[in-house]
Amino acid sequence: MRMCNLPRALITTMLALLLIGCSQDEGYQDLDEFMAEARNKPQGRIEPLPEFEAYEAFSYGASGKRSPFEPPVEVAVDEEDDDGKAESDISPDMNRPTEPLERFPIGDLTMVGTLQRVEEGALYALIRDNEGGIHRVTVGDYMGQNYGRVESVTETRIQLREIVSDGDEGWVKRPRTLTLSSQEE
Repeated sequence: MRMCNLPRALITTMLALLLIGCSQDEGYQDLDEFMAEARNKPQGRIEPLPEFEAYEAFSYGASGKRSPFEPPVEVAVDEEDDDGKAESDISPDMNRPTEPLERFPIGDLTMVGTLQRVEEGALYALIRDNEGGIHRVTVGDYMGQNYGRVESVTETRIQLREIVSDGDEGWVKRPRTLTLSSQEE
């Protein structure tokens, strides 16, 4: 035998001995017993999944009526036409340009302060929208999504009138008040 084949023969012999040592069945008797015992146990029954009722979507049909979260407003009915409907000359001005605060519902607007110019003497209210912006309003400005027009501004509150649907193809004016918020954020 030559010297260069000796390492190759030695490695081959070692691998053969390793394979022979791993192929013996001794040492697995406890595992074989456990597997046989598991196979002999009675098979269990899996319960069927419970049946669920299909979800039925709720369609809100009172969007034209008064919000249950707002106090009721009494409206004086002046005259009725032949159909028994009240006649009203109240309607929002659809031709005027909208103002920035008309994008937000009135509930998302908060009065956070006032500002008064000495030269003019006019009092401005500072309004925070739900996006974090601060806006300045005074008498005659519009705010809220119901055509709310500011009627008066004091240091602690804003009085405005909204024009809302009466639910019968007409419009009514509704008073609203925003008071100064005392929360520090």
